[in-house]
Amino acid sequence: EPDIYLHALDLLGLPANRCCCVEDSVPGITAGKRAGLTVIAKRGRYCCHNSGSVGIRERGGVMAFNVSALGFGDNVVDCYEHIHTMYPGGNAVNFAVYAKKCGAARSAYMGIFGNDAAAEHVIASLEDEDVELAKCKQLIGENGAARVTVVNGDRVFLGSNEGGIRGDARYVLDRFDLAYVKQFDVVHSGNYCFTERELPKLKAAGITVSFDFSDDSTDEYYEQIAPYVDFAFFSAADAASEDEIRERLAWVRSLGPRFVSATAGAEGCIAYDGDRYYRQLAKPVTDMKDTMGAGDSFLTSFLMCYLDSVKRGEDGAEAIERALDFAAGFASTVCGMEGSWGHGVPISE
Repeated sequence: EPDIYLHALDLLGLPANRCCCVEDSVPGITAGKRAGLTVIAKRGRYCCHNSGSVGIRERGGVMAFNVSALGFGDNVVDCYEHIHTMYPGGNAVNFAVYAKKCGAARSAYMGIFGNDAAAEHVIASLEDEDVELAKCKQLIGENGAARVTVVNGDRVFLGSNEGGIRGDARYVLDRFDLAYVKQFDVVHSGNYCFTERELPKLKAAGITVSFDFSDDSTDEYYEQIAPYVDFAFFSAADAASEDEIRERLAWVRSLGPRFVSATAGAEGCIAYDGDRYYRQLAKPVTDMKDTMGAGDSFLTSFLMCYLDSVKRGEDGAEAIERALDFAAGFASTVCGMEGSWGHGVPISE
């Protein structure tokens, strides 16, 4: 968000076209551009690079990954009851927004909206973030909504309406939808997206699929879903030991995914590609506001950085390590946002 730069311009009493800023992260670069400043982009720890090979490039003044990303499934409003404010969110929506924020060449969301005020707020927020919505549907009914509060910076879910109209009217992919989806390098969905029946179609079409499992995903659910997934993500915050996490990673990968990652909150993440395990520590958060988007932003930015590297012929352990490091940095900046990615409005009584 450009607020800090707009405040600085106001204090200086200067117009944006007479000022510049120096930034070393994609969110910072985006904020500077949105404030109308000339931005000097400096390679830093939040830019995906190694010695001599930069994984993000300039596109319209904002660094970009040469990756097209599609979030398929859930959208909700997260209603923060303690501050009477609702924010747009949902795993698939967050994926599309974070892909855009960290510089994807193309970012889109495909799913079902209701027709109430909550739905209109999510749609308007996505349009403001410049996320493509060409294949979305809007039906008569209540939009997905969740009740949330925050305790010591961590989100606590209080309940939901089970996806609203989206839970009753599932998105069924036809041949024209699949032709559209094939335009993207990766399609992301998750446990609460109600898209399970469509995954075999994506697999048969040769589409790369990322999937976020949840704390209540049973072993049977993994066995049913994982064979259709290329990149699998899950939370291991409650696991008793690193050995148990590694055992779980190996088991999930044996079901079909080529890469599996388990996040463990402040402990960072452990990942497995079938050849070796990777350990990535969490990055420090300078201004903690909310952890709502931490996991989604981590997996999104990892995929943008890694798939960009693959396109440039840099697949392998170094590309994975570089992408994990970038993802940890990007996720730490997202924890400084309210809600998943801002856009809070008062809840109407």
